[in-house]
Amino acid sequence: MLQGKVLVAQGGGPTAVINQSLVGAVLEARKFAGVQHVYGSLHGISGIVNENFLDLTQETTANLELVAGTPCSALGSTRDKPNPKYCREIFKVLKAHEIGTFFYIGGNDSSDALKILSEMAIKDNYNLRCIHIPKTIDNDLPVNDHTPGFPSAARFVASAFAGINQDNMALQGVYVGVVMGRHAGFLTAAAAGAHTFKDDGPHLIYLPERAFDMKKFVSDVKTTYDRLGRCVIAVSEGIHDKKGTPIISKLSKTVEKDAHGNVQLSGTGALADLLTDAIKAKTGISRVRGDTFGYLQRSFLGCVSDVDQREPREVGEKAAQVANFSDRHSGTVTIHRIGDYQVEYRLSKIEAVAGLTKVMADGFINKQANGVTPKFMEYLKPLLGSGMMPVGRLDPANRVKKILNK
Repeated sequence: MLQGKVLVAQGGGPTAVINQSLVGAVLEARKFAGVQHVYGSLHGISGIVNENFLDLTQETTANLELVAGTPCSALGSTRDKPNPKYCREIFKVLKAHEIGTFFYIGGNDSSDALKILSEMAIKDNYNLRCIHIPKTIDNDLPVNDHTPGFPSAARFVASAFAGINQDNMALQGVYVGVVMGRHAGFLTAAAAGAHTFKDDGPHLIYLPERAFDMKKFVSDVKTTYDRLGRCVIAVSEGIHDKKGTPIISKLSKTVEKDAHGNVQLSGTGALADLLTDAIKAKTGISRVRGDTFGYLQRSFLGCVSDVDQREPREVGEKAAQVANFSDRHSGTVTIHRIGDYQVEYRLSKIEAVAGLTKVMADGFINKQANGVTPKFMEYLKPLLGSGMMPVGRLDPANRVKKILNK
């Protein structure tokens, strides 16, 4: 039963809708008479260790609703990765503050932290419920049909490539857009949501689920350019060769690494620059441009899927409900697609997602490994939400006959 003190935190990369889950969990938890306080930890699990809490019980409903519609993590986030020693420090604070329920909104690492904490609580005979609330624009959490945050980020990517495609038609050339995705290519694949007409870009899409071959890449670009007079390309930041070596580390002389020793993929325009340079050098095409979408994808104000506003809120509410009515000590709320497009929420075992990564199904990627299939488009379209801006074209059949330059 949900009672006593409740703690909620946000971890990992922010999204456009993560605060919907926060507010859903907080408001739903406040409905239960046994709940004394709902605390929020500033900057995820690092805030717990440092006892940096806000009492969200004292927030007005009106202000929480305003926060719900605001992108990014209202409580702040962290990239701290859990291990048993770190979690032991967290557990000490939870016990000291008599926290009975802990909601952690996040991805793979966040669920892993909850798994460790739940095991510690059982071992110490401490009554603690640990409920994971899913969130990630990468869409890489197992069990879930999709994860909150992905649909809005996908809508941004699709909308951006629709605009890029128009630009590329006006001033023809080659364009390379690098999209987030270290191991899972869902977000890059969402660029295909820009397609309206048969010759719309992106014409080529490269994902980390398939080994990247530079010779084939250049050949694909040249073939498309020769056929259309232009080429728009979407590339995942995590593309790698057959040995699993990131392409950016093969092409660049200096490679940045993050705090966990991983090659730094986001926040740098290096891959786009390297790919555009390779295209220029090996095809002779002069007008080649590239961009890295970077952090714009995560919390872009004004580009939110209505599906992605509703579902994260309901996931947060469901977390509070299962914490109250379920007899399980831990779990993760998961999203399951049913029918044409409806979803239901279930409490799944946290071990099914903790520290694990889902990648795109083979049936979503074309045989040439440079695009997506109709099956993926069927999966994607409901998630983008309503009100996608339409694009139009002038009719080329109305061309006037030449007189001088026949």
